[in-house]
Amino acid sequence: MVREIILDTETTGLDPRTGDRIVEIGAVELLNHLPTGQSFHVYINPERDMPAEAQAVHGLSVAFLADKPIFASIAKDFLEFIGESVLVIHNASFDIGFLNAELGFLRLPSIPPERVIDTLHLARQKHPGSANSLDALCRRYGIDNSKRTKHGALLDSELLAEVYLELIGGRQTALILESRIQKKTVAVDQRQASRERPFPLASRLTDQEREAHAAFVAALGDEALWKQALN
Repeated sequence: MVREIILDTETTGLDPRTGDRIVEIGAVELLNHLPTGQSFHVYINPERDMPAEAQAVHGLSVAFLADKPIFASIAKDFLEFIGESVLVIHNASFDIGFLNAELGFLRLPSIPPERVIDTLHLARQKHPGSANSLDALCRRYGIDNSKRTKHGALLDSELLAEVYLELIGGRQTALILESRIQKKTVAVDQRQASRERPFPLASRLTDQEREAHAAFVAALGDEALWKQALN
């Protein structure tokens, strides 16, 4: 079974090396390319100010985040949720850079790049020369993003999950596979039903054949496997 985590973050700015921090994490779970309904979502107190340009993007103010947990308080739950699963992220270098910076502050292992799928890279390969932002991909694939008036980590993860399935053809593949499994199950059930008899067949052994078999087994001795099975 393939488990993938679609993930997004919101931050105070563009570069953790200059002191920017994560303020929101949203993630949703896929099993075999299908959403399970399991998700992880948390707002985070960045322990610093919120630049106006960043707040304009996600709408999260210092006042709103003041009573939210710091990253150190949610790190364990976050790591338990993602486990060792592949992470699917749009423009992954941005989010992974911030996550690894936060993990580094806590002296925790970083997330290696080889366990990350970048949907921006996939989109550029599939649609070279086209706009490949999350909004653009939603429009391309007919995905309703009308609720996305501002960036939000959980909503963006949910939208990205749909976009990802379109990029890899996973939605169609999964539906075809599920249909084939259902058809196969029905066919097996029908074959099994046709083999069932309303009454057992009468034995074709004669009394002479039963007596001859009993004599044959008796002649094998006490250590014979057949005689042990009959005891």
